[in-house]
Amino acid sequence: MSKVSLVSVVFMLLAGCDSLRYAPGEVQKQNAWLHEQTARMAADVARDEQTSGELQGLTKLCEVQSRAFTADYGLPDEYPGADSAEAILAESNQQLAHSALAEARQRPDVWDVADGAIDLGIGIAALFGGVYGVRVARFLKEARAKSKALREIIAGNELFKREHTDSTQAFKSAHKDQSPQTRQLVTQVKTNIS
Repeated sequence: MSKVSLVSVVFMLLAGCDSLRYAPGEVQKQNAWLHEQTARMAADVARDEQTSGELQGLTKLCEVQSRAFTADYGLPDEYPGADSAEAILAESNQQLAHSALAEARQRPDVWDVADGAIDLGIGIAALFGGVYGVRVARFLKEARAKSKALREIIAGNELFKREHTDSTQAFKSAHKDQSPQTRQLVTQVKTNIS
């Protein structure tokens, strides 16, 4: 495999990191399905109780939106109780929702996954050896160091803006001539930092 091919494969993997997501587990699937049932029941109650048109519209939209979660996550193997409002509001479903939230927060950071991909690339380059393997490994190590530096700079900038709110406008003005690509990259990094 040539140096260009290996580097291209690594960059294609890294370019897709923004959409990287592990497959949802059973708890996530149960929570998504339960959310759909909760939204459906809320829309039915809003309609049956003849609440305001605005509330009915919001709950109906929520019901439709929640279907996307179930469609994306897939159906669970075991369905939580949801045949009545009392069943949906049961303590077990409350715990399910909290467990799903905790599980979602434990997912690895995209930057950690990217660093892992770079490490994998370095390992593959070492396997191929030779001049190209050494060059690719050096290139990937440098890319990892630059990625870490970028994250640290952006995290420092965000901390500065929070602690020195009187300077925020001047700070933003100093960065007004950034290219759209740089702005997009900084926005992505800031999203993953916060």
